Amino acid sequence: MADYDIAIAGAGAVGMSCALWAQMRGHRVLLADPNPPGSGASYGNACTLATYACLPVNSPSVLTGLPGLMFSKDSPLSLSYAHALRNPRWMLAFLANCRAAPSRRIAGHLADLMAHADAGINPLIEAAGAQDLVVERGQLSVWSTASAAEAATADLEQRRALGVPWREVGPEEALEMEPGLKLPVKRAVHFHAARHLRDPLEFITRMHRAFAELGGTTLQAPVEAVRASGTGVEVRAEGQTLTAGRAVIAGGAFSKRIKGAGTDKLPLGTERGYHLMYEGEAHRVTRPVGWGEAGFYAVPHAQGLRLTGTVEIASLEAPANRRRLAYIARKGAEMLGPLPPPGSEWLGYRPTLPDSLPVIGPSPHTDRVLYAFGHQHIGLTLSGITGRLIADLAEGRQPNVDLAPFAADRAFA
Repeated sequence: MADYDIAIAGAGAVGMSCALWAQMRGHRVLLADPNPPGSGASYGNACTLATYACLPVNSPSVLTGLPGLMFSKDSPLSLSYAHALRNPRWMLAFLANCRAAPSRRIAGHLADLMAHADAGINPLIEAAGAQDLVVERGQLSVWSTASAAEAATADLEQRRALGVPWREVGPEEALEMEPGLKLPVKRAVHFHAARHLRDPLEFITRMHRAFAELGGTTLQAPVEAVRASGTGVEVRAEGQTLTAGRAVIAGGAFSKRIKGAGTDKLPLGTERGYHLMYEGEAHRVTRPVGWGEAGFYAVPHAQGLRLTGTVEIASLEAPANRRRLAYIARKGAEMLGPLPPPGSEWLGYRPTLPDSLPVIGPSPHTDRVLYAFGHQHIGLTLSGITGRLIADLAEGRQPNVDLAPFAADRAFA
């Protein structure tokens, strides 16, 4: 008999959700990660259960505004040209998916999956006893220029057509909702069904505690390699070999580094994200507020105000880009008025495929190895439903979500 029914590589929001769902179903689960649960990309996110975020980063606006996005000091996008030249196929595939037809198709697939997001994460919130961390005040998006406000119309109507509820908020009402805003508000939209977590790391910590209490096993070591056979999977971690019925690769941006998993054949890239934390300043906003033109969020966190977002396409090994951090600080002051020096700063790695869709499902080579990575900006939001789907697949069940758009062997451009 195998040592475990399911071995999971990666203890971020997605891997932790896979582990807890499987353990709740009564399986013998091993969770392996060299770092504490939730301490990677899941630690620094925008805290938002963003069920409205079905539009991909790949959008026609990227193509039409590419020169300004690449060269303006006020751009929310930063690109390492050396990285782009080393990865031309990924960059060309990403840009190909920015065309109108592929972008609409991607949005539809994300909306279909997002429709199940709450059903996937709510049982985990209950199991973790984390109801006190959940705040139901929606998310407010604002635009500070008339041109950007008008340009947002097409995206907003596309969300509505895909089933995302929102309501228009006048500038005066927006400032009543968030009196800390110092921007000239030309347009505001309230995504009232969205929620946020006061502390995502605390949520993942509580999920891990529930996982352990249910009998789950944690190994603080990287999964170095897997080897599948007809009856199970050998998992090598820190010099020891364990056996499992199935292995789940949920290592986020690092998933390609696991030998034998087949992930090295996939075009997994990285959108690097940053945040600044301002202790004692959480009162500046009462819910996540996104500034459309600046491409970032101000979020009330249990430990202070978090300014987070932007996109930097660069390698995993590149040092932190100080200009990205300076951009967030500068725009934060424009949005909310003068701020004290940040107490901490952070760089994280969003795992992204060229079509901005995650990979959820079996390896093309064996159903003994399951993939759960590539969730880009919405890993926290989609973590619960991904975990439930992986548990279904591990049990041989037919999921109630069409996973064909998220298959590992799909065409990425």
